[in-house]
Amino acid sequence: MKIGVPKEVKKDEFRVGATPETVRAFVEAGHVVQVQQNAGAKIGYSDEMYKRAGASIVETAKEIYKNEMVIKVKEPQSSEFPLLHEGQILFCYLHLAPDPEQTKHLLERKVIGVAYETVTDEQGRLPLLIPMSEIAGRVAVQAGATALQMINGGRGVLLGGIPGVKPGKVVVLGGGIVGTEAMRMALGLGADVTIFDRNLSRLRELDKLYAPALKTVFSTPAAVEESVIQADLVIGAVLIPGKTAPKLVTKEMVKKMLPGSVIVDVAIDQGGCIETSRPTTHSDPTYMVDGVVHYAVTNMPAACARTSTQGLTNATLPYALKIAGLGYKKALQQDKGLMEGLNVYRGKVTNRYVAEDLGYKYDSPESVL
Repeated sequence: MKIGVPKEVKKDEFRVGATPETVRAFVEAGHVVQVQQNAGAKIGYSDEMYKRAGASIVETAKEIYKNEMVIKVKEPQSSEFPLLHEGQILFCYLHLAPDPEQTKHLLERKVIGVAYETVTDEQGRLPLLIPMSEIAGRVAVQAGATALQMINGGRGVLLGGIPGVKPGKVVVLGGGIVGTEAMRMALGLGADVTIFDRNLSRLRELDKLYAPALKTVFSTPAAVEESVIQADLVIGAVLIPGKTAPKLVTKEMVKKMLPGSVIVDVAIDQGGCIETSRPTTHSDPTYMVDGVVHYAVTNMPAACARTSTQGLTNATLPYALKIAGLGYKKALQQDKGLMEGLNVYRGKVTNRYVAEDLGYKYDSPESVL
């Protein structure tokens, strides 16, 4: 199969869809790989390294998008929509539910969109989202701690406190991968941490591992409000795969929060779980609402782009090799978890949540294949 790896064009996005090691694996499996010039240069992967791995280097995205399969990191941006063509396999993060514009263009272009974030494994986990969730959860605490500094608009609280001074209060909404990693980082700093979830089994697991340092609370609107309005840092870590994130923190709750407190909404890729959240960038990551600092960068792992790229490509390579080696139809039919990643197919929406949230007719992946 002919595979293209473009240079990412989303603002402040330095990750790349394939490392030289990844390219070598494709080439050794008999595939042809093109990499766009300087695609990995910012994180230490030179064009020469890709050439030695067996790729050819091309100058423009237009050339890359002529390939049968395009492997990238973030969803296509407006400049890339015209380059997509019918029947092309697009393997990357898509996050379609909160993005009607992108969905419309992918449907019009009749691409085959396999979204990293909805691929599942035998245990129902999200193997292509997990490494980025691990990084985002850890970055969330770093970003929140920085935003809490006075010079950045925060209330001047050191999360770990010092002897004789109470630590900062951290509230984590969601006990999944992002929430767990954020909680672990915050506990490691010495913060006073409370985590919310609606899954009692998960709360029991976390309690067994981290209590009494960690407080676990079943998520109800009243319980969330009570904790949020006393928090120094709130981390939104809620995920329903493929679906727009539920709004757990309302505008009214934000108005009651402490002046200079901080919200980090990691769920912003799926629309955010804080009602006052809106997407931001690494270049301009924060804004204020009612005296509360909001951090809602849509590609948080790009802050640590080299680590993120290595973690992501470790996870995506086996799936990409399967698609390239078997062809997308056979690969999807043989791997039900990979089939869960099929979000759009030749003008049809094949993810139930995307169809529900955006008002499209739903066609099951099985029916279209």
